[in-house]
Amino acid sequence: MTRRTFLGMPATTPPVTAPAGVGHLRGDESFPSAARRSLADPQLRRNLRHATTTIRAKSASVIAEQADWEQLRAAGAAIKADTLHRLPDLLEQLEEKVTDAGGVVHWAADAVEANRIVTDLVRAAGADRVIKVKSMATQEIGLNEALEAAGITPVETDLAELIVQLGDDRPSHILVPAIHRNRAEIREIFLREMPGVDPALTDDPTALAAAARRFLRETFLSTPVAVSGANFAVAETGTLAVVESEGNGRMCLTLPETLITVMGVEKVVPTWRDLEVFLQLLPRASTGERMNPYTSMWTGVTPGDGPQSFHLVLLDNGRSAVLADEVGREALRCIRCSACLNVCPVYERAGGHAYGSVYPGPIGAVLSPQLTGIEDNASLPYASTLCGACYDACPVKINIPELLVHLRAEAVESRPRPTAESIAMAAAAYTMDRPRLYAAGQRAARLSRLAGRRGRGLPPPLNGWTASRDLPDPPTQTFREWWAER
Repeated sequence: MTRRTFLGMPATTPPVTAPAGVGHLRGDESFPSAARRSLADPQLRRNLRHATTTIRAKSASVIAEQADWEQLRAAGAAIKADTLHRLPDLLEQLEEKVTDAGGVVHWAADAVEANRIVTDLVRAAGADRVIKVKSMATQEIGLNEALEAAGITPVETDLAELIVQLGDDRPSHILVPAIHRNRAEIREIFLREMPGVDPALTDDPTALAAAARRFLRETFLSTPVAVSGANFAVAETGTLAVVESEGNGRMCLTLPETLITVMGVEKVVPTWRDLEVFLQLLPRASTGERMNPYTSMWTGVTPGDGPQSFHLVLLDNGRSAVLADEVGREALRCIRCSACLNVCPVYERAGGHAYGSVYPGPIGAVLSPQLTGIEDNASLPYASTLCGACYDACPVKINIPELLVHLRAEAVESRPRPTAESIAMAAAAYTMDRPRLYAAGQRAARLSRLAGRRGRGLPPPLNGWTASRDLPDPPTQTFREWWAER
């Protein structure tokens, strides 16, 4: 096998970040600018508040039923840490098992290569349309745009993803991509974009779901190629797993002749028994359910049953760069449950689009800058109050506040030009390193008492800080003077 991913081995081949200009990991503007616009949209804020409050309450209720929840979290964190430690070996084991079961494994170093592989496979199958299961990885690499550029029509079959696709919109939540839309807005999208929809369609949720079901039924039955992601892959057996709530995934995974799965390399787990932990953690933390309504697992190809051609695309796209960071690699534990989004006060007010990435919220604030390089997403690590609610909610105990601080330090170090803050700190360091100069500065500061509050303002560009704050009164006697008297 010729390995096309780097898997955290910078000494031999430097890990590369996700390429610019393809996929959805970079926004067009900084988080503060985008968030300012979101904060000015009262309907968006109402939608977000209602949705996140509902999910939080459901999740808290079912988690409270689980007496060993903290032990499960610890087990999930330990399994993921062990997986990352042995990732190259586990991926090779997964490739061997998938191949033995009749599947074909492809290694994609980045989004460009992954899109090319999938597009070529669809063309080889003679198809001009694919049905898709909800997948963060395919959104990350911009697969829909790549397929459309090749003349292939992708059809999202998850209801929320379909709403986003028909509305020419972008997902704003990991679990509920259309969380920023209310049912009246969804009705308008369906009436405007969905072929054959009843003009008398109401905004009743049952009626909206039925309209989507009628629209998708023919597509399910007549499309020979499906594209999916994967929640987990078992290295021990070569088994892939997708969990979902609507049944559309089950249709995509069983009806077509060809199934193509695009999976981030971090989604592998060592053994079948490890799924026992994650299939308890994921539904409770994400949808507030005791178990997922549909858990689909498949191993390679079974003659006469399900897809007769199976391809697994293992995607790096910057993950090796994350793995090479001894602190930052913790973000690769993520199981995409969205629990951190649902408890984050910043996300609840700003929404997902403000993050500019397919991965919004606290996990996006640490994962996206690592996948792209901190220079391309330097504002995201600051999109947090560091309150720690995300750490408390994470089912695999990712210490997101610690990662945010780690990335803030990297963002400062990567800045090409000195900032007002760095200049001020350099001046302070220079002064404090010279006792006579420091003593003279203290005496000069004491003179500001004669000028009153106005005289204690800071000069530009620091005067923005003192415009709304008072500097403390300088003491009448410095510590050095007090010490010298004694």
